Amino acid sequence: MAMEITAENFEEVVLKSTKPVVVDFWATWCGPCKMMGPVIDQLAEELAATAVVGKVNVDEQQDLAARYGVMSIPTVVLFKDGKEAQRSVGFVPKAKLRTNLGL
Repeated sequence: MAMEITAENFEEVVLKSTKPVVVDFWATWCGPCKMMGPVIDQLAEELAATAVVGKVNVDEQQDLAARYGVMSIPTVVLFKDGKEAQRSVGFVPKAKLRTNLGL
């Protein structure tokens, strides 16, 4: 299961992580986000040893969404060493998402 990421834990979980971090920016009302949810949860299980996988609810964390320029959801961002390394927008099947993110 992907962890919940908020403004309170973002720095510790994402920016200071020694592992790559996959962040799914989503909202409860978003149809493609609902389709993406199980994909993100599967990635969280599959990558547990090598990466951190989390979700940011853009309705609850508007400042984080704005800080990272999230204009459409779902947006999945890969962070490495605290910096954005890759980004994928819209629903993407798991295999393609892993390829897009280099995981």
